[in-house]
Amino acid sequence: MMRLKFFLSLWSVTKIVDGNLKMTLGMIWTIILRFAIQDISVEETSAKEGLLLWCQRKTAPYRNVNVQNFHISWKDGLALCALIHRHRPDLIDYSKLRKDDPIGNLNTAFEVAEKYLDIPKMLDAEDIVNTPKPDEKAIMTYVSCFYHAFAGAEQVKVTTTNEVRRLGYRRINSKLNLPWIRRTIPWLENRVAEQTMRAMQQKLEDFRDYRRIHKPPRVQEKCQLEINFNTLQTKLRLSNRPAFMPSEGKMVSDIANAWKGLEQVEKGYEEWLLTEIRRLERLDHLAEKFKQKCSLHESWTTGKEHLLSQKDYETASLMEIRALMRKHEAFESDLAAHQDRVEQIAAIAQELNELDYHDAASVNTRCQGICDQWDNLGTLTQKRRDALERVEKLWETIDQLYLEFAKRAAPFNNWMDGAMEDLQDMFIVHSIEEIQSLITAHDQYKATLPEADKERIAIMGIQNEITKIAQTYGIKLVGVNPYTVLSPQDITNKWEAVKQLVPHRDQMLQEEVARQQANERLRRSFAAQANIIGPWIQTKMEEIGHVSVDITGSLEEQMNNLKQYEQNIINYKSNIDKLEGDHQLIQEALVFDNKHTNYTMEHVRVGWEQLLTTIARTINEVENQILTRDAKGISQEQLNEFRASFNHFDRKRNGMMDPDDFRACLISMGYDLVTEFSASLLQSSGEVEFARIMTLVDPNNTGVVTFQAFIDFMTRETAETDTAEQVMASFKILASDKSYITVEELRRELPPEQAEYCICRMTKYAGPDASPGALDYISFSSALYGESDL
Repeated sequence: MMRLKFFLSLWSVTKIVDGNLKMTLGMIWTIILRFAIQDISVEETSAKEGLLLWCQRKTAPYRNVNVQNFHISWKDGLALCALIHRHRPDLIDYSKLRKDDPIGNLNTAFEVAEKYLDIPKMLDAEDIVNTPKPDEKAIMTYVSCFYHAFAGAEQVKVTTTNEVRRLGYRRINSKLNLPWIRRTIPWLENRVAEQTMRAMQQKLEDFRDYRRIHKPPRVQEKCQLEINFNTLQTKLRLSNRPAFMPSEGKMVSDIANAWKGLEQVEKGYEEWLLTEIRRLERLDHLAEKFKQKCSLHESWTTGKEHLLSQKDYETASLMEIRALMRKHEAFESDLAAHQDRVEQIAAIAQELNELDYHDAASVNTRCQGICDQWDNLGTLTQKRRDALERVEKLWETIDQLYLEFAKRAAPFNNWMDGAMEDLQDMFIVHSIEEIQSLITAHDQYKATLPEADKERIAIMGIQNEITKIAQTYGIKLVGVNPYTVLSPQDITNKWEAVKQLVPHRDQMLQEEVARQQANERLRRSFAAQANIIGPWIQTKMEEIGHVSVDITGSLEEQMNNLKQYEQNIINYKSNIDKLEGDHQLIQEALVFDNKHTNYTMEHVRVGWEQLLTTIARTINEVENQILTRDAKGISQEQLNEFRASFNHFDRKRNGMMDPDDFRACLISMGYDLVTEFSASLLQSSGEVEFARIMTLVDPNNTGVVTFQAFIDFMTRETAETDTAEQVMASFKILASDKSYITVEELRRELPPEQAEYCICRMTKYAGPDASPGALDYISFSSALYGESDL
């Protein structure tokens, strides 16, 4: 149990309770709480809470200190050392304390407190450190001693500080007193204005010196006085001391009221200074401005009265009168623009008089002279305008007639130009309808000639009116119409030319009508023959196609039928020749279209040549089929079967199959592209065997298979099986046309079993172009078909 040494003096009290230590200590704690702790109060909290709050505030800045209670928060001794260092930093060097030395820290605090603060060593460092939770009442009692020791010192410090602030307030108040303010206010209330700008500017400079130099220290002292007063009152209130009351006339409110009066007077003085300076500036500015404007105006009016008095318009032409009028209008605009300057001069003179300008008499004299001259200029300007308008009025009538002549003559002249161009225009037509359309348009044009002649007479009447006015009023017409280059004679000459071109156009149109009628007869003759020959050729082409695909009769019967068709076609040649003759006539007549038929001579020629080619090719195919049949021993039934299959897959019905249809035809006839060994070698690529077959049936790579090629292939396939040459050809494709094949190519192109089979049985290639690992597929193919042993 922790030892409390300060209780030894009370040991005799234990006799009171018959040696009951627990009851004795309880009574002692009650006495301590009542007289040592109960009177501790911080911010209206209980004694214990107030003491804990005081400790927390005092130790808050210190590292490794966190006071939360009165037991374990004090075990390391740093909290006690922090309390001492906070109030007496000269007694403990806190930076040298270590948190891992609690006993040393506690003993240091106990010894310093006992030696310098008169706080007895009530606790034992070992008991505090070795106890899991030190006795709260013992530590709180010990800590309360620090509170009483340091709180008293703080109270003395506060009292001393308050007294210093009272002395400071009195010292500042003695400097910032009402007499200084009373001396300053009369100077600021002086409103006697100076007569010169220099004197008023000096007053303003004195006032600025007052604001910059004399007043700022007073403002700072006033602010410091208020700060000291408010701080002093707060400290006294917190210390439960009566408020500080300055003597009469030295209150803060007295100083504030006097200062407020000073600032009001100061503001009024500044406004007065600025107003007076602006007034003097305004007078100087107005006087200078008056002189400048008067000089500019007088310079502008020089010579204007002489110009306005001239009578140069009496001998001028219309264009010259108009130019003079425009010039006069420009002068009037300029005169109106200067009206504002004259008004400004008068307004400035009036303002100078109102502001009592010292040289107002000379200003008024100069202003009056300018106003009188301005009135005279206005009178002369109006007189000149009236004269110009009178002279111009007579010319305007003639000018209007000139303008009307130009407006009507220009479109009428353009109409005549267009009419002459149309009447002389070369035309190219290709049908009766086109020439008829031109004749209709020409008739419509001739119907407009009477109305055009009326317009011509009206235009010539305008010119006659101009001549009449000039003769009546003795006006000399100078030059030509200013609005056009056309003269009345130009209109008359062009009209006569138009009238002469009309009958010439009539004759040209009638000649073209006759030519187009002849061309139409040629078109109809050609169309009548072409519409018969074209369908006849198409019909014969279809009949030959039917004969070539007919499988009902023998090849000999087909040949006889085709020979008859050939003879009929040869006999029809005379009709083609006659059509060629009509076509020659059409070309010579330059006829390029024929709406009566869709057939052109080129169409007929192409059709006729195709017909001859088709009959010849078909006869040749039948002859080849007969030869093939006889040479290969193929029966008629097989040929019919081949023909039926070909016809079925000839989807376009043009006697040819494309590669896809050929492939489908082979498969439908039982031809297996992958059962033969040669095909099995190529099944990895999928298309190689079919490509080989296409080289046989389409050696020219046309992309189609004819019936004759199909028959040749089928007869060969029917009569033979795979040969060594076919296998060699397949290997050659795999080897990219080389005479040998490599192991890598075999493994890449063939299934694994077949590739290994070939690799094991092929011999090395010994040719001059051999490369490492080359194999001889030629000997292998020969051996495969029994020509040698593998």
